[in-house]
Amino acid sequence: MLSLPVYNIMGAQVGTFDVDENVLGGKIRRRLMHDAIVMYEANQRQGTVKTKTRSEVNGTTRKPFKQKGTGNARAGSKKSPIWRGGGVAFGPQPRDYHYEMPKKARKAALKSALLSKFIDQETIVLDQLELESPKTKQVADILRNLKVAGSCLLAIERHNAVVWKSARNIAKLQTKVAGDLSAYDVLKRRRLIITKAAIEGLISSLKTEKAEVQTNA
Repeated sequence: MLSLPVYNIMGAQVGTFDVDENVLGGKIRRRLMHDAIVMYEANQRQGTVKTKTRSEVNGTTRKPFKQKGTGNARAGSKKSPIWRGGGVAFGPQPRDYHYEMPKKARKAALKSALLSKFIDQETIVLDQLELESPKTKQVADILRNLKVAGSCLLAIERHNAVVWKSARNIAKLQTKVAGDLSAYDVLKRRRLIITKAAIEGLISSLKTEKAEVQTNA
């Protein structure tokens, strides 16, 4: 059982939150997390890079010089890849890098990512996060009180326009709904700040999925 400290927005510890490691798979699967990261980054690639082949280069098809008698190597076109300004041989062409891992594998990678953040003590649980109006200074003060510097992921229970607008202008801070988290989201940022309501809902959903898998098995 992992015990995570719970803080308020002033940076004072107000309790603890216990997490069962078995709900998160019981161990960290590094190879699975690596595969998930490679998949998510591959899916972000546009794949629009392109070079022109000799058939696409703009130029004449006239033979540059006669076949014999010049002392030069034979040449049939200025658009050949060995000529300056010619086409590119075996250059990159547009392609689709997108592929998908099985849903269970993605969920297992997310569990391992969360477990690694919990074990490495890179997670901060907030008792609550309620903002009356969108003000960047409020979120900046909370991060300062929690002594969080560098990249950070803020996970909330449900979409909150006030929180999102207050955090969007802070560099290296990403805000996401806990139910939409992926292994890539968790591992991309150095620290994880998650509200108590959000982690309760997330753990509850993972417990439900685990129970359904055991029942089907």
